Amino acid sequence: MLNKYFKLQENNTDIKTEAVAGITTFMTVSYIIFVNPAILSKTGMDFGAVMMATLLSAGFASIFMGLYANYPFALAPGMGLNTYFTYTIVMQMGYTWETALGGVFISGCIFLLLTLFKIRQIIVYAIPECLKLAIAAGIGLFITLVGLKEAGIVVYNPATIVSFGDFNSHPPLFAIIGVLIIGSLISIGIKGAILFGIVIIWIISMLTGFSDFNGVISMPPDISPVFFKIDIMGAFHIGFFEIIFAFLFVDLFDTTGTLVGVAKQAGFIKKDGNFPRVNRALSVDAVSTIGGSILGTSTVTAYVESSAGVAAGGRTGLTAIITGLSFLIFIFFYPLVQSIPIHATAPALIIVGAYMMSSVTNIMWNDFSEALPAFMVMVSIPFSFSIATGISIGFILYPLIKLFSGRYKEVSTAVWILMLLFLIRFIYIGFY
Repeated sequence: MLNKYFKLQENNTDIKTEAVAGITTFMTVSYIIFVNPAILSKTGMDFGAVMMATLLSAGFASIFMGLYANYPFALAPGMGLNTYFTYTIVMQMGYTWETALGGVFISGCIFLLLTLFKIRQIIVYAIPECLKLAIAAGIGLFITLVGLKEAGIVVYNPATIVSFGDFNSHPPLFAIIGVLIIGSLISIGIKGAILFGIVIIWIISMLTGFSDFNGVISMPPDISPVFFKIDIMGAFHIGFFEIIFAFLFVDLFDTTGTLVGVAKQAGFIKKDGNFPRVNRALSVDAVSTIGGSILGTSTVTAYVESSAGVAAGGRTGLTAIITGLSFLIFIFFYPLVQSIPIHATAPALIIVGAYMMSSVTNIMWNDFSEALPAFMVMVSIPFSFSIATGISIGFILYPLIKLFSGRYKEVSTAVWILMLLFLIRFIYIGFY
C-alpha cells in the first residue's frame, strides 16, 4: 500500500530509507522547537504555548506535505520571518502580537488564492535555469554558514568581519569530528550517514561530559494562551498593509527558493524545467501558514534543512510524514530533543551544503549574462543571510544584463514583472 501510494520503487527508495531520511530531517530542523518560542516569547507570548504551536504546526504541515504533494519537504515556522514578526512588527512598529498573527493569517489566505490561480506556479516556472541552479548552490552555502556559525567554527571578528573560532573549545572540535565521521560514512556508502554521525557525536559529547541528559518524558505545555488569538480586524487596519505585503514577499520567495533548491538537489525538476506537483506543494505551504497563525505561531514555510533528508536518501512524501510524526511525538519527549547539542547537528548542515554545491557545474559560466546573475545569487544568499534577498538580486540583474547586452528577447514577460516587483520590495520594504 505504501509503495503504491508514495511510488517508492519508482523513486528508487524503500521504507527504511525514507524513515531514516525523515528522522534525519527532524534532527536537523528540531532546533526550531526551542528557537521559535525563544524569539516569539519576546513579544509577550507564552513560551510553552508557542512551543506547542511550533510542534503542532510543524508536525501537521509536514504530514500534509507528504500525503498531499508526496514530497520530502518538511515545514515549520520560518526563521527570519519569526524575527521580523518579533523585532520589527511588534517591538519596533508597536503592533500587538495578536495583530501580527492576524497579518500572518491574512497573508496565508492571499498565498492560497495566488496558488489556486496558479500565479505562484507561474513564478516557479518563470525562474531562468541559471537562477534555479544558483539558488540551490546559494542555499547550500547558506546552510553551511549556519552550521559553521552554530558550531563556533566561524565567529564574528570586528577587524575581518568573520574569522575562525576557538578550536580549543569543544563545540568547534566536536563539529569538525562530526564532519569527518559523516563524510567518511558517506564515502563508504553508508545509508543514513548523516543521522548516524549526529548520534555518534551526541554520544561522545555525553561520555566526555560536554552534554547533559535532560530526561525523556514530560507533560506538554498548555497551548491556550496563544491558540486562536489572531486579531484579523486589527490586521486590516490601513497602516498594517505594508506588514502583510512584507509577509507575502518574504515567504513567497523564501518558500519558492527552498522548494526549487531542494527539488533541484533531489532531481525532482525535469530537464525541461517542469516541477511536478509544485502547485500542491505551494498549496500545503499556504494552508500551513493559515493553520500556524491559528495555533499561535508566525509564518510556516518549507525548510531548507529538508535537504538533509534528501541527502540521506529521502525521495517521497513518506520522509515528510516521518518528520511530521517526530514533531508530534516529541510533544511528550521534548527534553530528549533538548539534550542533543548544536555541535552534533551542525556537521549535518555543513555536509548538506557540500551536497548542494554540485549544481554549479551546470551553470553556463562561459556566458556572462547567465554567470553573473547566478554568481550574485549564490553569494548574496549567505552574505545577506536571506534567501529572499539573494533571489531578488538575481531577478533584478538577470533581465537588466540581458537588456544591456541586446538579448532582451531571452527574458520572459513574467521575469520582467518579477523584476519590477522586487524593485518595489527593496524600495518600500527594505532588506528583510
